[in-house]
Amino acid sequence: MTDNVGAPGNGLSRRQFLAATGSAGLFATAGCTTAVSPVAEQVELNGAAKLQSDLPTTGRPEVVDLDERGHEVTIKSVMASHHVHPLKTMGGPISLPVVWAFQADDGTPSVPGPILRTTEGSELKITLDNTGMQVPHTLHFHGVRKTWKNDGVPTTTGITVMPGEKHTYTIPANVPGTHLYHCHYQTPMHMEMGMYGILRVDPKGYEPADKEYFMTVKEWDTRLSRQHGGEDVQYDLTNRRADAFTINGKSAPATLHPETGSPIIVESGDTVRLHWVNAGFMSHPLHTHNHRFRVVEKDGSPMPEPLQYKQDVLNVAPAERYTVEFEADADPGIYLMHCHKVDHVRNGSSYPGGMLTRIVYKEAMNTDIFRQLMDYAGYEG
Repeated sequence: MTDNVGAPGNGLSRRQFLAATGSAGLFATAGCTTAVSPVAEQVELNGAAKLQSDLPTTGRPEVVDLDERGHEVTIKSVMASHHVHPLKTMGGPISLPVVWAFQADDGTPSVPGPILRTTEGSELKITLDNTGMQVPHTLHFHGVRKTWKNDGVPTTTGITVMPGEKHTYTIPANVPGTHLYHCHYQTPMHMEMGMYGILRVDPKGYEPADKEYFMTVKEWDTRLSRQHGGEDVQYDLTNRRADAFTINGKSAPATLHPETGSPIIVESGDTVRLHWVNAGFMSHPLHTHNHRFRVVEKDGSPMPEPLQYKQDVLNVAPAERYTVEFEADADPGIYLMHCHKVDHVRNGSSYPGGMLTRIVYKEAMNTDIFRQLMDYAGYEG
């Protein structure tokens, strides 16, 4: 159970959420759809047999405050199952039977991996624990400037974290901003298996917004995961076919779930700050309904004031990071946020779905339409 609801960040507490929804009415309708558990199948991976039912299930990406942990964390590589949209609704269920997830210390593995947050000026000790995997991995951090041997690229540094090994990277938090990290061993395959996350370096004197959320978008060719899960399919890097589209690892309507999805929950008058990261291989033009935002930061660089014009569509290319900000000053209701390559707003041939979530005003939560959306998302209170 998470302490906050909404996308990873500083949304409402669960108690505030229940009060806003008029919880008795919400419970009366929510949970009518049936979740689907993954079928146990034999998995052959490098000669080691496992049952999918034996794999842990991914959870919501955790925001890890490294300032509170002495600027040290262990990131463990873990085999897991990942449910993109686990319900029999809107083109579901969609599951990735085997992913390679990251988990922070003894936390829950997630796709995307944990959001590592710190303050400018610290020196981070990030240990990659690959003792439980049978595939080599590394960690590469965008944005920050580090020494050659800490760049995380095996062919140029000579450092590969082999199965059964651990390795500690020293990463200086010397470039404030929102940055991507990922495995850089056989990069397209390992990112397609889920090995990516966010590093956030707050500048000294940083003032958080009223609401602040992290959102990573990615499209997937699910054949790679399904191939590792024992299905008779063949992934082809030269003929990649995206067939799942996610925000923080979930497709709509699972994106709407308040505790495992990524709704943008606001209150009238809030200043809302979104950190957008693209961990996919395609560009995604992200669009907000009825709210015009300003780009305040790109790839760790503050945006000059004259360039902070208002807009409602921003094309986010692979590996790009943008921080955008808007005022929650619309008629209090429920509004979409989605990729405007509208064929990315689907689950298979079912529209809508995919890379879509919502801006939800607290004032609109005690309504029939909100309860219906929670039912679509499979929320059971």
